Amino acid sequence: MNRAELVDAVASITGQTKQQTHDAVNAILHSITGALSKGDRVMLVGFGTFERRNRKARSGVNPQNPRQKLTIAAAKVPAFRAGQELKNIVDGRAKMPAAPKAESKPAKKAAAKPAKKAAAKPVKKAAKKPAKKRR
Repeated sequence: MNRAELVDAVASITGQTKQQTHDAVNAILHSITGALSKGDRVMLVGFGTFERRNRKARSGVNPQNPRQKLTIAAAKVPAFRAGQELKNIVDGRAKMPAAPKAESKPAKKAAAKPAKKAAAKPVKKAAKKPAKKRR
């Protein structure tokens, strides 16, 4: 699933427009990225934990010339640890919970203007049909 497919899936579940959902997904990813860049940990209970880890400097080998040794610098890298609930669902030990239903939009409140009275229309009476006979 790519980002566009994720936006489509979330939009269909929440009932929001694709633009609103796209903005929300971008905001979530931006927030997670910002927290990781500061060294914070992002824990989503049941889903998993995003964190920043320090990778030590190490030696490596040039793939084009295996005899040549390279020094790989230390780096800070993002990492994800899956939560137990996610692990159980992926492994088939637990069922995926039903997607939350989209909440209906609240009705707009009427303006403070007085309501106009509709002109009384004559009511047409339906012609009575004869009752059906029971057997």
